[in-house]
Order: sequence, then structure tokens, then C-alpha cells
Amino acid sequence: MTDYNGAITIVMTLLKSNREITENAIFEKVEMVKSMLSTESSQDKIDWELLKRDVESRCNVKMGKGAILEDQEISHKIWLPSRKSSIEWKFWNRYKRYLEEEKGWSYKLIMGIDSLTDQILERLEDPQREGPWDRRGMAVGQVQSGKTANYTGLICKAVDSGYKLIIVLAGQHKSLRSQTQARLDMEFLGFDTRMNRAFNQENLKIGVGKLIGQKLLPVNSLTSSDDNGDFTKKIASQGAVMIGSDPILLVVKKNKSVLKNLLNWATSIHGVLNEKGVKIVSEIPLLLIDDEADNASINTNGTPVDENRKVLDDCDATAINGLIRQLLNSFEKTAYIGYTATPFGNIFIMPSVESDKYGDDLFPKNFIINLPAPSNHIGPAKVFGLDTYEQAGIKEEEGISIIRIVNDFEELIPTNHKKYHEPLMIPESLKKAIKCFVISCAARAARKQEKEHNSMLIHVTRYTHVQMKIYDLVKEELEFIRRRIEYGDGGSKDNLIEELEYIWKEDYVKTTEAVKRQIQDPKIIDVEWEDVKRNLFNTVAKINVKLINGTANDLLDYDSYSEGGSFIAIGGDKLSRGLTLEGLSISYYLRASRMYDTLMQMGRWFGYRPGYADLCRLYTSEELVTWYKYITMASEELRNDLNYMAALNKTPEDYGLRVRTHPGELLITAVNKMRNGTPMKLSYAGHIIETVVFNIDDPTVEHNFKVLSQFIQQMGTPEDETQYRPLHGNFLWNNVPTKYIIDLLNEIIIHPDSRKANPKILIDYIEAQMEINELKMWSVCLVSSNKKSARHCNIGSCSVGLTQRRKPKEDLEKYSMANGRLISPADELIDLSEDQIERARQEMYEKTGKRPDVPSGRYIRNIRSSKTGLLIIYPLDNSHEFADTVKPVVGLAFSFPGSENARTVDYKVNNIYWEQEFGVFND
Repeated sequence: MTDYNGAITIVMTLLKSNREITENAIFEKVEMVKSMLSTESSQDKIDWELLKRDVESRCNVKMGKGAILEDQEISHKIWLPSRKSSIEWKFWNRYKRYLEEEKGWSYKLIMGIDSLTDQILERLEDPQREGPWDRRGMAVGQVQSGKTANYTGLICKAVDSGYKLIIVLAGQHKSLRSQTQARLDMEFLGFDTRMNRAFNQENLKIGVGKLIGQKLLPVNSLTSSDDNGDFTKKIASQGAVMIGSDPILLVVKKNKSVLKNLLNWATSIHGVLNEKGVKIVSEIPLLLIDDEADNASINTNGTPVDENRKVLDDCDATAINGLIRQLLNSFEKTAYIGYTATPFGNIFIMPSVESDKYGDDLFPKNFIINLPAPSNHIGPAKVFGLDTYEQAGIKEEEGISIIRIVNDFEELIPTNHKKYHEPLMIPESLKKAIKCFVISCAARAARKQEKEHNSMLIHVTRYTHVQMKIYDLVKEELEFIRRRIEYGDGGSKDNLIEELEYIWKEDYVKTTEAVKRQIQDPKIIDVEWEDVKRNLFNTVAKINVKLINGTANDLLDYDSYSEGGSFIAIGGDKLSRGLTLEGLSISYYLRASRMYDTLMQMGRWFGYRPGYADLCRLYTSEELVTWYKYITMASEELRNDLNYMAALNKTPEDYGLRVRTHPGELLITAVNKMRNGTPMKLSYAGHIIETVVFNIDDPTVEHNFKVLSQFIQQMGTPEDETQYRPLHGNFLWNNVPTKYIIDLLNEIIIHPDSRKANPKILIDYIEAQMEINELKMWSVCLVSSNKKSARHCNIGSCSVGLTQRRKPKEDLEKYSMANGRLISPADELIDLSEDQIERARQEMYEKTGKRPDVPSGRYIRNIRSSKTGLLIIYPLDNSHEFADTVKPVVGLAFSFPGSENARTVDYKVNNIYWEQEFGVFND
């Protein structure tokens, strides 16, 4: 540990005791440490102003809570709370120390990952529990947001609690597998597996194993971080390692032969025949982590179904999917969790697929957790921005000013070039991007980040031959720049240093000013051109050009550069998924894909850029920027849907996932991953929109009650019961002007977690329908409970029995519907005649073969006139939950009629959503 790192660790430790970490608190602790080290010569080497900014930057980072969809499976036993105090958290505590002392994470950030990994671990099964048991889950994070750190923490805790075999499926390329293993060597094993895979106190200690006073913890690996260190039968047979004693880690590729070897090893050496004659590994709890779970793991053969959408028995699986399922099916105790940033393919897995040969498919039936990105993460929304999309509850967000449009590449590197295309030179825009990389590296050095790694990404083709040509041309250009910086411009009329200075002043200075307004990072400091200029030669001399593809032997071996390495990485597929580029600042990206997930995974420029986000640049085409903006919106909508459903306490199998389809050429994911999806146009037409989460603070409750009372008085005398079905004590108004509904929505306060009931979105939709002569009038029902136990309240001129709903989870800040629904299904019938209701029954019978007294809500809404909507108002009695609340909470349900002319958005929906929409579930 350097003197600087030692000092910053002490400061961060002292700040743990502060409830709030302010700028003054940081200043006090820095001065305290400075005083403590005043007698040591080392303190003179420390830049204390830089250190203070570094601490401020780390302490500014915040992490939200994870939203979780989970099943209510009674077979799962809640176990972690009762065992937590008795578990000796050796691996987790060691990893926690490493994050704090070596990675420089703030205490709050470490507590955030501690909480998130606990949330995942407790939804796995207790490894000490008798089998058989099987748990399936998925963690959804942002691209380059720290998913590996999360599952490393999960592995540590799983091993501490008793899981004996940990298998990590790490992509399809050996470079990604090797990088993942190296990371786990450093942060979980504590020793270098290139030297020795088995646990030995003489192993070369690295990472967590080198912490002061820390002994190696017993754990073995049957794979190594060597480029060829994947699992083989030969390695397994040579080792003296047996499953069941010390924990074992395997980091393997998603490769057919590797997975076959692994399956054969596990079952042949450790398997016991069960009553069906199948070899099962018993008493050995397995945790299988599927990194990039949307890649290769999905059964792209599709799942044949009958006319009732039931899975046929003779369905087959693709090789990787089948082997993963067979591996899980061969263990008595299993926990599977997939990690992905792009779950677009995973949501189309049918949840009910199983077979004797393969076992259950990989649908995350038990839980899905939305991993929040820390506040300092530079994700798609921060790079590309977000346009307002109110129907999905998405607010406008301005992207940071780092995108530079490229429009000079088509002649030299055509979009549809052939496999053996021969570019004669590189575009001027790429030459400028290389110069910007030199400037960015020099600027980081001027900010005293000279020992940090720097990377540039060039990704313009999938063809290795063309990559080689680009590699040669880039090396030539870099060497030309290097010579001119070292020896001057000679007889050239163009002065390179003057050109670099012009780029600095016209681009970098302005961009830094803009980025500082957009993101809060104290480490982004202004530097003068002369400081940058002084670092140009040392910077350019350090840069290496690397060809990263299957035909090259180049590696991005950052660990070999203790003083900071600088690389220009040129490649294709190997750079497009999972592989981390340290200190990535300049990206030159022209490679076109028309799939959401592929495009998002290619975005290596997402991630963490402490102290240099303003020095980053993304050179790409205008078309790709447009596509990325659209995909960013689709991703945000997907996450919003997950959060919304989690607020309703829904399960993964209830989750009616929807992914917007692009109106032009983009695909959600590979076509074969969407075989089980159904195209659908969706809007509010024919939908019920309910408030299901409520503010319970007294001022809001009082305000909403006052707004409701005025609304009721404004409508006048309610209808009698002569024309319609009996009102059963409820109050009904017909032919209410739409303006009254809009005025109500403008005044009422609706909790933001009732996302689909966003007042602004509802108003926009209603007004749009009015323009086409629909939703001109409304029926309004004020629900009054006739239960003897109902508490009564006067609302306007109406004495109303307050509605009670099943007791929700305890929450002192909000009141949520326990089952995620507000309405009673029969209430949507209140303004319909018997003839209309019979028509709804008949339509449902024709579609489903069912004829209930109360048709599903969709069929009720389809027979309603498109000119008339229904608003159902529920005064809710929550006094049994919150005794200090006097007035009722106001619940609203908007029943929108079907419409052939309504505004629509195109979606691809999975089978669960299809079932929910078409009456399998009563809504």
C-alpha cells in the first residue's frame, strides 16, 4: 500500500463514525491524519488537496435499494436471519476489507453491496438444509456497473454459509473467462491460480490474500486465470481435490465440451444412482452463477406449444442451455442465479418448461432483483440522454457532452464492407480520436492520475482481416504522432502541438465546463494547457496498440503495468461483451448491430470514470446515436416495469414484461430468442389503471380528501337504481364532463410508486382521445362498503362506508395494496346494462370457453362505448394500520374503454403478459 493509499484509508475509516459526511467533516479528518503523519517523512510525498478531493469523490457516491420480484413458494424456508449471527463470515469480511483498503470504496457503498448480497443470499436456500431443493433467480444490473463485484460478494457469503461448489459461467471467449478468473483470484481466492490451483499456504498471495495480518482461507480452484486454464477432465483427475470438504471454485466458458466434461466429472466421481437410475450428486450444495445470462444460455430452439399455449412434451434444447440444465438437474441441492444487464432474451423464456432429460428451463421463477447502479456510474442515460416518455414514467435527462458524430467513414470503411476489405487509410475522424486519446492521457497525468491505466477502443468491423489492416494503420498513425511530439514537425506546414492545443481549447475546456455542471465529481479539476503539454511525450511514449481477436496473441494485461498502462485496443466480438477496458476514455465505434442487447453490450464506454468523465469521447455515427437513445429508453422502461411490479408485491411469473419494439430496423434481441414472444400494440385503451401505493402523511391525506369532497359536490346528485343493476349502497354519476376528471387529476396527489397512474400521462392520453371524439364523458362510481364493521365518513353529501383491504406489509412511509390490486372485479359493471354485461360474457366465452357471472375486466371494457370512461373511487380505511390518520386514503381506478383509434406503442410481450391480457388471470 502506498503512503497516499494508507492515508486515504485512515481518513475513510475515521469518517465511518459520521452520520452525515460533509465537506467540513472531510476537511477535519484529512487535517487530523495530516497531523498524525507530520513526524513521518512520507507525509511530505502526499498531495493533501488531491487526497481531500479523492475522499469527497468517494463519499459522494450513493447506492439505492434493489427492487425484488419474488415468488411466495411455501417450500422455501426463511433461514438467513436465524443463522446470520452464528456464521463466521471469514470470506465476506476479508472481501469487505479489500474493498475498503485496496479499492477505496466508501463505507456506505460497501454497506450497499452488503445489503444487496444479503437480499440475494436469503432468497437462495440454506446450504445446510436437507435436499432436494432448487432455486432460480436473476440479477439485472446496468452495463459495466459492478455486477462482478456483486456476485463476488455473493460467492464469499455463500461459501461462508456452507455452499461447497461454486461454478461461474463466464461468457464464450477464453479472454473473458480468464479475466473473470483473475478477478476472483484477486478478490475471492487470494492466490494466483496460474501457479497453483489447489489451496496451499505457500501459494503466491495476491489481492485479498495480501491484506496485512490476513491468512489464506482454505478454498480450491479447478480452473486457473491462465488463458488456457479452463476446466478439463485431465486437470480434475490429476487433482487431489474432492467436493464436500473445502469449497471449490470453477470459472468456465459456456462451451459444449467444457460443460460436458464438467457434467461427466461431477456425476461420475460424485454421483449416486437414485431410484430412477440417474446419477445425482447429493449433500453437496451447488451455487451456479451465470454471468451474461442472456448470452448462449437461452434455449433458442424455441418451445413448441399446443393451441392452449401449453408446452409439448417433445421439445428439445440447444447445447449450452441443455447442458446447464442437466448440470443443475444432476445435483440434489442447487441454486442458480443469472446476472445480466440486457435481459431482453431471458424474459421470453417460458416459465413452465421442464423435461426428464434436461430438468427445468432457466426462467428465474423464484426471484428477479433489479440491482441499482451507484450514483457515480456513467450509464446509457448519462451518455445518450433520455427523451421524455411519459407513458412509461420516464423523465427527460440530458446526456453528458462527450459524443462526437462521425460522418467521414463510409468511403474508407463502408458499413456493409466485405470480409477481405482493404482500407487504404483511416478516416480523419479516427486520426483525431487518436490525438484526443493522447490529450486525455496527458490531461489525466496533469491531474496526477499518471499511474492510472488508460484505454482507447476501436471497434469498426467484425472481420479479423479488416481489424488487422486497421491495426497496422493505427500503429502507423500513432508512431507518426509520437515522432512529431518528440522531434517536432520538421518541414511540415501543419504544427501538431498547435493542433492539439486548438483541440484542447475548443473542445476539452468547453466540455469540462459542461460536464462539471452535469455530474458532481470533485476530482474533475481544471488544468492549464501548459500542464497538459508537459505530459504529452511521456504519455504518447507509453501507448501500446493491441489487436484483440481470436487470431492475435495480444492481451490487455493491465496487472503487468504497476505504473499505469495505456492501450489502444482494436477488435470486434471479444471487445463487445463482458471484457473490461481499464480507464477507457476514447471510443471509436462504427460496428452496426440491429439488436437491443448486442448494441448495449458493445457499449464498453459505460462504467466508472472518477476524475476523467469530462476527458472521455465517443466517436460514432448519427444513426447509432439515434438507436442507442431508443434502446436506452426501452431499457429504462424495462427497469421501471420491474420496480413497479415489485412495489405491487408481484412474482416473476406474474411479471407481464413488455419490451418496446423499434418502429424501424432494430430488434429486441436475436430472433431465435424471441420465439416465445407475441407482438402486441398496447395503450391505455381497454386497460384498468389503479392507484395501488398511497402517501400516508397527514397533509397529503387531508389534501386529497378535500379535493375528493369538492369533486363529489361539483357532480351534484347521484343516480338512482332504476336503470342499472342495484348499486348496493354505492353512488353513481353518469355523463360527467371529462373536464371534471382532468381537473381532479391536476389536483390529486398520487404516490410516484403508482407509476401507471401518473396524472400527467393519464391527462395526456385522455386529451388525445378527446381530439378524436372519444372519452367525451365519464361515469363516476363512489364505492361505499356495506359491511357492518365498516367505518363511515361523509364525503360531500354522501355518507360512505370506507373500504378495507387486506393488511399490507408494514411501512410507515406508504400504504400499499397487499395483492397489488385496488378494485373488486364486479365494480367495473356498475354503469352497464344487463345486455352489455351479457355481451361481455359471450365475448369471453368465445375467446376462452369460460362464462363467469363477472367477466374478466378486459371483456367488460371492450363492450363499453369508446366515448365513455369509468372512474371508480375507493375511500380506503387504513386506520387499523395507522391510527393517527383520521381521513380516508383516496384510491382511484380508471377503467378505459377499448378503442381502435387509441394511441398505441408497439411491444413484444412474453407469454405471461399474453395470458394476463387475454383473460387467463381475472383483471
